[in-house]
Amino acid sequence: MNSFSIHPLVDQGIVRGAANFAGGTLSCHCAAKAVTVRITGNVAHNHACGCTKCWKPKGAAFSIVAVVPRDKLSVTANADKLRIVDSGAAIQRHACRECGVHLYGRIENRAHPFHGLDFVHVELSKDVGWAAPEFAAFVSSIVEAGAARPDQMDDVRARLRALGLPPYDCLSPPLMDAIATHSAKAKGVLAA
Repeated sequence: MNSFSIHPLVDQGIVRGAANFAGGTLSCHCAAKAVTVRITGNVAHNHACGCTKCWKPKGAAFSIVAVVPRDKLSVTANADKLRIVDSGAAIQRHACRECGVHLYGRIENRAHPFHGLDFVHVELSKDVGWAAPEFAAFVSSIVEAGAARPDQMDDVRARLRALGLPPYDCLSPPLMDAIATHSAKAKGVLAA
């Protein structure tokens, strides 16, 4: 399972952040006219996310995503290149039209418990000091995404724990695996 990529930021171990980190800039992957986002201050609740909606680098089973207060995020260049990936989703992910990288996700629904927080991928920054990932969420969803088979999930969870990222699901892991396996089969991602 060591050849299995959780995410390039954590595969070789977790780098701890700086206590008084003041923030930095995120950039999309475009070589010219990159979209840039400035974050004032550090992020919170940084984690590995296995959901099927978050942007992940090629070959990674999980994204690394954190939150920042909405008023601490500003688009500083090429905002015209951003598009909302799915306007019906609770988190409206703003991605670059050209390279596809998600720069931030915003919840517009004021009744949502996370309204006021924006979701960001600190790997898009060259700045050093961001808060380190603390846990893994939606672990079973990597089955639904086609990133792992159901029979690999015990090894995936063991790898996450070894990295210091306790894995979480909404129900017990076997129940979440069963739900994700059913969904993957229904989508044709996993053979019936």
